[in-house]
Amino acid sequence: MNILADWSTLNIMRKLCILSLTVAAVLRAAAADDAAGRLAKATTVLNSMTRSEHGVPAKQLANADCIAVIPGFRKGAAVIGVGYGRGFISCRNGSGWSAPGAITLESGSVGIQLGGEAIDIVMLSIDKEKRSKLLSDRFTIGADASAAWGNGKSAHDDANAKIIFYGHTKGAFAGFGLDGATLKPDESSDKALYGKTSNSEIIEGAQTPSAAQTFVAGLAR
Repeated sequence: MNILADWSTLNIMRKLCILSLTVAAVLRAAAADDAAGRLAKATTVLNSMTRSEHGVPAKQLANADCIAVIPGFRKGAAVIGVGYGRGFISCRNGSGWSAPGAITLESGSVGIQLGGEAIDIVMLSIDKEKRSKLLSDRFTIGADASAAWGNGKSAHDDANAKIIFYGHTKGAFAGFGLDGATLKPDESSDKALYGKTSNSEIIEGAQTPSAAQTFVAGLAR
């Protein structure tokens, strides 16, 4: 009887293990589809904001070491100043651009309230010495590097700014307080796309997945 009980328990454990692996595979596939969808949106935002006369100037783009695109960053009015968005970052790799690592951008500063409207954001890092920190587990605007908006009423010349933000919503400038905003790896999307969670590893040598080819091609243009 004990042998039968042990065998039955072992079978149950095996079935649970198989079920867990199956669920994990399904969730990973869903995450990959979500990441692919956001890559497509990021490509649309990149193309739009680099071709607009009120978007990212070609000179700034040419000087950038890394570029992050966050489509649909949401800044809600219900909780003052809180904002959240997911996007991708790519850095110069020789004569081209690296595979994009997935990121999140979170804002906790009091700024312009948009009532939940989505802001499309392009962020440029113009100092290569900031790259390793930018790709780390946590990069804090204001503490790790000074930042400024490059367009709209909040735009101003800041000789010390190492990070330049460009924001649009419904064709107009939109912004928020930058100090305290944090940039972090989006580990679930990185895992789905690359099987790894380190943006440093992805930027420095990962092969660009098919879902990101158009995004990287947009940067090259």
